[in-house]
Amino acid sequence: MEEAARLGVWEVDPRKWTSVEPTPSSNTTTSTHATALNTFALAGLRSIFSTTSPCSDFTFHVLEKAPFTFRPLSDPHKVSLRNNNAGSSNIPSRQCWDELWKTWDLITLGMIPEDMILQKPIELRHKCLFYIGHIPTFLDMMLCKTLGGEPSEPKYFWDIFERGIDPHVDDPDHCHNHSAVPTCDSDWPTLTTIISFRDQVRARLNRLYDALESGERKINLAMARTLVMTFEHEAFHVETILYMLIQRAGTGTRPPPGFTKPFWSHLVERWDAGAGKIRLPLPVLGPTTITMGHDDSEADDYTVNGHIAVEGPERVVDREFGWDNESPARRVKVGKFKAEWSPVTNAQFERFWRSENSKGNVVAMPASWVLEGEAVMVRTVYGPVSMDIAKHWAVLTSYDDLLKYARAKGGRLPTEPELRLFLDTYDVGYDGGANIGFRNWHPVPPSMGLGGTDGKGSNGGVWEWTSTAFATHEGLVPTQLFTGCVLSPALALYARLTKIFRYSTDFFDGVHHVALGASYATLPRLTRRTLKNFYQHNYPFPWVGARVVYDVV
Repeated sequence: MEEAARLGVWEVDPRKWTSVEPTPSSNTTTSTHATALNTFALAGLRSIFSTTSPCSDFTFHVLEKAPFTFRPLSDPHKVSLRNNNAGSSNIPSRQCWDELWKTWDLITLGMIPEDMILQKPIELRHKCLFYIGHIPTFLDMMLCKTLGGEPSEPKYFWDIFERGIDPHVDDPDHCHNHSAVPTCDSDWPTLTTIISFRDQVRARLNRLYDALESGERKINLAMARTLVMTFEHEAFHVETILYMLIQRAGTGTRPPPGFTKPFWSHLVERWDAGAGKIRLPLPVLGPTTITMGHDDSEADDYTVNGHIAVEGPERVVDREFGWDNESPARRVKVGKFKAEWSPVTNAQFERFWRSENSKGNVVAMPASWVLEGEAVMVRTVYGPVSMDIAKHWAVLTSYDDLLKYARAKGGRLPTEPELRLFLDTYDVGYDGGANIGFRNWHPVPPSMGLGGTDGKGSNGGVWEWTSTAFATHEGLVPTQLFTGCVLSPALALYARLTKIFRYSTDFFDGVHHVALGASYATLPRLTRRTLKNFYQHNYPFPWVGARVVYDVV
C-alpha cells in the first residue's frame, strides 16, 4: 500500500476489502464512532479508512500519523488556559497555537507552489503571498496594541499587510478600508523575509505565554481577548486560503502533504449504501424561544477612563470570549417550520441547474464545480472528482442560487434563529464525530435523520446559509481592537469616530448574509454556537451550502 510506513495499526489494502459490509462510520456519527475518532486525535492519529467486521461486532480502522490533529473540545487541559472543567473558557493554550501553526504552514508552504505565490486564484482576493504576510502582521499589531512594544522587523509590514479586501461582487471598486499593497510583483517582500518576520512574531507570542506561566504577567480581559481574537482570525484565514487554493487544485495547487489521498472508489460504494438508509420523517420545529449570542461585551475590558480593567484571573480564564457580533445574549422567538434533513446535494443541484438553464432561466454553475466536456466535476484539494464521487455531498454555491433552488421546491432558506434551533437540536459537533477539523479534506454525505441516532448527526462538513442579513442588534458594542492599531492617538480617535477598520460594522451593508455551522476545514474551536460567519449573498467561493425549510401553518 502506498505510504504504508506511515499507516498505523494494520498495513492492509482497503482496495481488497470487497466482501465486508459498509461501515457505520461512512455515513453516520454514532457515539462509538465519535469516541474512536476523539481517541485517535488525542494520540495524533487520523482514521483514513474503516470497515466493520462481517458480524458488525467491531470496526477496523486504518490510521495514519497525521501532520496535525485537533483535540476534542472536552479535553480542557490542552484546548484552553483553564485547568479544570469549570466554565467555558476558550483562551487558546500554547499547544493550540502549535497545532494552528502546523496547519497554516502545511497549507501555505506545502500546498502553494513557488510559481503561484504571486498569483490570485480568485480575482476578488489578494495574491497568495499577502495572506502569508498578513497573518503574522496582524498578530504583531494586536500584541503591540494590547501589551505595548515596537513592531517586529521589517516595520513596514504594518503598512501593507494589516488588512485584506472583500470587494463587492457586483462592484469590485466598492470595498471597505484596507491596506495599500504593492502593484508590481517585484515590489512585494520575499517569502524568506516574511518567514523571518513570522518567526519573530511567534517568538513574541511564546514569550507572553512564558510570562503568564511564570507569573511575571497576570492575564486580564484585554489580553485574553487579544489571544482569542488573533487565534480565531488566523483560523478563519485557514479556510479563506483553502477556498482560494481549491480553485487551482489540479492545475497548480498541491494536495496536502503528509495526508493519504482518499480511496475514492471504495468510499463511493459505502456512501451509496449509506444513502439508501431510511430517514425519519422531516422534523418540525417550533414555535419556541431560543437564546442567541452570549454575554461578552468588549466594553468590560476597560474602565470608563480607558484603563485596562482588573479582574481576578479565575474570572478571566473561565470566560467565553467572542466577536463583537456575538454579544449580548438575547431571547428570540422562532415560529413553526419544517426542515430538510440534509443540505442540497451536488446531484440535486445539478439536476436543477441543467433543467433551469435548458428553460432559459439563468442559474450560475457553482464555483465549486468545473466542466470537463459536458460532465460536471467537483473541486477538491486533490483535484476535481467526478459527480459520482461527490453526488451526496452538500453543494457549495452562492446564497442567491440556493434560494432559487429552495423556491423551486416550494420552500425557502432558513432564518438565522431557525437554523440555530435546528443545529442545536440535531448537530453533534466535533466531539460527536462531525466532519470538522480536517477529519477529511473534503465533504462527506450528511448523516442527519437516521433513526438509530434520533436524527442527530452532521451535515457532512459545510457552513450553511441563512436568509438573515448580517446586521446590528440591540446592545452590540463594536470592537475597538481593530481600530487605530498603528495610528497616533489623534488618528486613532478619528478612526473610532469614523468607524473605520471595524470587524463587524464594516459589513452591515445589506449585502452580507449570516452563515452558521462549520466546514471540514473549520477548526473545532470555531464551532461554538454563538459564532456566526458572513459572506456576500452572491459570493460563490466559500464553503457554504444550504438546507431548504418550509412554513408550517
